[in-house]
Amino acid sequence: MISEENLPLSGVKVLDLTTVVFGPYTTQILGDFGADVIKIEAPGGDSMRRIGPSRNKGMSSIFLGSNRNKRSLVLDLKTEKGRAVLWRLIGVSDMFVHNVRPQKIKVLGFDPKSVCKRNPQIIYGGLHGYRASGPYGGRPAYDDIIQCISGLAGIFEERDEVPQMVPSIVADKTAALMAANGLIAAYVKRLRTGKGTYMECSMFEGLVSFNLVEHQSGGTFSPSIDHMGYGRVLSKYRRPHKTKNGFIAVLPYTNKHWADFWAVVGCSEHATDERFSSMARRSENIDILYEILAELLAARDTEEWLSLLTKADIPASPVNSLSDLTLDEHLEDIGFFRKYDHPSEGLLTAPDTAYQFDEESLPIRKHQPALGEHSRQILSEIGYSEEEIVTIIND
Repeated sequence: MISEENLPLSGVKVLDLTTVVFGPYTTQILGDFGADVIKIEAPGGDSMRRIGPSRNKGMSSIFLGSNRNKRSLVLDLKTEKGRAVLWRLIGVSDMFVHNVRPQKIKVLGFDPKSVCKRNPQIIYGGLHGYRASGPYGGRPAYDDIIQCISGLAGIFEERDEVPQMVPSIVADKTAALMAANGLIAAYVKRLRTGKGTYMECSMFEGLVSFNLVEHQSGGTFSPSIDHMGYGRVLSKYRRPHKTKNGFIAVLPYTNKHWADFWAVVGCSEHATDERFSSMARRSENIDILYEILAELLAARDTEEWLSLLTKADIPASPVNSLSDLTLDEHLEDIGFFRKYDHPSEGLLTAPDTAYQFDEESLPIRKHQPALGEHSRQILSEIGYSEEEIVTIIND
């Protein structure tokens, strides 16, 4: 296991004023990379502490999923005493990250100008629903709203005539990955220049840019040379295909893939069909190609297809349910699902991250904290006396 001092962000102190998922998942990534993340919570705690299954009050599954490798300090920022503690922490921290709406953080006094003036070296991360300078700036934003306004839900309407949401909080989690990248980039800049940065990352703009990587299509050019939308992805036939006993995902992609696929299924006539002779021609005729694919795959069992296609090195996979993932032979072999003991929640299971450094996974160094679990420890570290700590904690 990687030692704490060898983690990429070891020694970096992050003040985390975030709630729900966008912000906490962002700061969990920083914590996984080794940062000392101090989660500042209001007296009532992060609302996600109460959402989903739990063994104990305030420690729900979704909270556990986005708040490991952190410490918790309770501060009431509506009080002068609470704000004074936060200012002292700002003076000794490397990053200040929040997902409070711009107008509300300004009322509290912790807007970018004020914080960066107090600590010119700090990385200030404003995680917003919409870019603050635009007409939507300051509006409330949650995953459902961003999926719809970003065009993500509308893609389904292009294909299925009805808009739908992805059954995952994909806007929150995608924006979190972007925000973590931005914060780390800002920290690299500080290493180079010695100066702090105000880094704003907003969900709406992030998901629009994410969505348009492939779907901007003809609109990439000015003036537009074709409609927007990536045809292959929008095909109504792009879906898991039914087999004799279930479903399978198959994606012959390159010319060689398709040539090998036609050989495997015994349809040599399609190998010479001009409509399917190149990637460009296949894209133009994607619906009919996928229709043929679906008809062919219905002839055999899933397991038989997986064996044949894997031997031919053609991309194919089963269609896993969520519970199937815990039985996946690859994930089991690499020890992806990690079990660890939590002091109040007992034995827990956490998925690994996507990252390995020198062939080692990022460790779970700190359990997900109970509300205010580290208040006394953190206050002591920044010079408060025992008498002062008692008054702050009991305020």
